[in-house]
Amino acid sequence: MFELNGKIAMVTGASSGLGIQLAKALARQGADLAIVARRMDKLEQTRQEIEALGVRCFSARCDVTDVNSIREAVAAVKQRYGRIDILVNNAGVARVAPAERQSDEDWLTVLDTNLTGVYYMSREVGKLMIEQDYGKIVNLASIHSNVAMPGLPISGYAATKGGVRMLTRDLANEWAKYHITVNAIGPAYFETDMTREIAHNEDFLEAVKTYCPMGRLGRPGELDGALVYFASDASSFTTGQLLQVDGGWTAI
Repeated sequence: MFELNGKIAMVTGASSGLGIQLAKALARQGADLAIVARRMDKLEQTRQEIEALGVRCFSARCDVTDVNSIREAVAAVKQRYGRIDILVNNAGVARVAPAERQSDEDWLTVLDTNLTGVYYMSREVGKLMIEQDYGKIVNLASIHSNVAMPGLPISGYAATKGGVRMLTRDLANEWAKYHITVNAIGPAYFETDMTREIAHNEDFLEAVKTYCPMGRLGRPGELDGALVYFASDASSFTTGQLLQVDGGWTAI
């Protein structure tokens, strides 16, 4: 039920962090990959690592804040493989600043990347999935789709991740008739390029111990199971769901 042999998976933001981990998780289950991001030099390294796992991997430049860039990337993947069975909307950014001091530019950057980009990418790939009468879309939400955190001013990030939660539900409702499932994963904090600075901050780690029952950051590979479940036919009757992978953070 969890095998992905013969499936084509497209992963955004696959040049670093969780994007690389998630792409490799799909590859280990047998999926062929299409990885997209803005940094082609980083993508090339990821491509080589994924091909070493014994599957095909195609890389293409894509800026998820630019709908034309998205269309070009989707067209390139379709030309290469003929279809897209799985879409992982992973690309994201964060800006930390009190709301009263956050710039318009930062607000729009986070909104365009984390929410509008997810919508545009889902829409363009969704058109192909509707033609196929099959598809699996997995969005990267967050614990901040549901909760805030004292001492961490991320209003833009939280707003967009809350939006991803509701976008997931609505697209699941709209596209169920096309045999497309749309689900989301809500990670707590994992050490990535985006979180590395705070992940080594003693005050932040103390806060993690307070708000996360498991008292720690997520470890590499701990999102893989949720992703493979949503990307595979094991979740054929599951859609519109947000699965929190958070060490119990949102349970309290």
